[in-house]
Amino acid sequence: MGTMEFNLPHQKTKIVCTIGPSSRSADVLEKMIAAGMSIARLNFSHGSFDDHKKDIATIRSTAARLNRVVPLLVDLPGPKIRVGILKDAPRMLEMGQQVTLTTKVQEGVGHIIPVSYRRLTESVTPGSVVYLNDGFIELNVEEVTDGEVVCRVISGGPLLSRKGLNLPGADMFVDTPTDDDFEKMEGALGEGINIFGISFVESAETIERAKAFARNRGREIYTVAKIERACAVDAIDDILGVTDAIMVARGDLGVEVPIEEVPALQKEIIRKANMAGRPVITATQMLESMVDHTRPTRAEATDVANAILDGTDAAMLSEETAIGTYPVETVSMMARIARVTETKRKDIRSSTFLRNQLYHDVQKGRVSVPDMISLNVAETIRSLETPFVLIPTEMGSTVRRIARFKPEGWIIASNPDGNICDFLYFSYGVYPVMEERATGAWFDMIIDALKDGKLVERGDRVVLTEGRFARGEGSTDSLAIITI
Repeated sequence: MGTMEFNLPHQKTKIVCTIGPSSRSADVLEKMIAAGMSIARLNFSHGSFDDHKKDIATIRSTAARLNRVVPLLVDLPGPKIRVGILKDAPRMLEMGQQVTLTTKVQEGVGHIIPVSYRRLTESVTPGSVVYLNDGFIELNVEEVTDGEVVCRVISGGPLLSRKGLNLPGADMFVDTPTDDDFEKMEGALGEGINIFGISFVESAETIERAKAFARNRGREIYTVAKIERACAVDAIDDILGVTDAIMVARGDLGVEVPIEEVPALQKEIIRKANMAGRPVITATQMLESMVDHTRPTRAEATDVANAILDGTDAAMLSEETAIGTYPVETVSMMARIARVTETKRKDIRSSTFLRNQLYHDVQKGRVSVPDMISLNVAETIRSLETPFVLIPTEMGSTVRRIARFKPEGWIIASNPDGNICDFLYFSYGVYPVMEERATGAWFDMIIDALKDGKLVERGDRVVLTEGRFARGEGSTDSLAIITI
């Protein structure tokens, strides 16, 4: 990006947009970026690699033309079990009807539904529940034979080819990431992608396998662990210890665990991610009615606002921008909800938990220097209402520690490495600048750029925090308040 020109978005919450047929043209992408899109998500479950390659090129050239940071997130499919190809889709499944799930490779005709999971018969027994299409269709297993599972439809509906299938609580005989994931990751690495969504994470080991695969190819990657299985919820602390970010993937999560538990789980997972200083994305059905309409429901608008008040760094759009009729309007709506919610945050007092927890840890003598600095920076911004925090960062850990407090001021983080800057952009209120910090002139350059953009004026105060005496990750040890 042109080093010293600030194109600050209107909202500090990052908006992740899934790119698909509705949004892959340069014209639509340009409008979405202008409307508030922060991160482009490529869902490798759909489309060919050639399509994705073209999308990557278009997104990069559009962002460069607009002088904007638009990091790319490649979402790997994981061991998602899908229905195969159905003849005469959509197929209506009626309540009480008997259907047969088969692992044989064939087209689905009549009551036969092919399934892309060879070991299906080992994962279910009579009485097991099978969900199709994100839980909208429910089947009960009656009989398991060689390669086939006979089921009764408990709640029916239309079924399309390639829709998902969930087996809540069942043992899954499949490694994550899958061989297919690794193949797709290799292709994406070749395109210079460094940030990957890892689907159906089961434990910390899932993330370690993904990182090891990239490392063996001489690359370090950032992982976004998608929390969508009950075992991942149970192992959340271990997963947060090894992943770089997480996604609350409410679609599959709402089928794998009772749906009434999802709202409380969302809050708990976001809180834990905030405590660990890991960016968190909240995903699935956030403004889903905007796939077909120009306005969301009140419940959807409230859902986006509540995720922001819970402490999410980013909110994600899936079908809304990939195949929806109104991709630009949807981004604009999410940005407006975010902007208003952010200005009300201090009145609602939803973000005091984190500060209280850290104060409690301070009194117990359990806080590291970077945690202490981040707490002081957050307090300084709040008390003095400073519009900007400036941080030259080595790895970004202090930036993320400050961002988790969701301060009202922007965090301008500089680093010479484009990959580090891209990942910094996932954190709430962070605006990365790719800049070599070779001399003391670094600070003056940023202040001059802020003045040129009319973002600060004489008498405003900014906070500068940096590693003055220590070096290495988490070495930030000083805080200065500077009056312009």
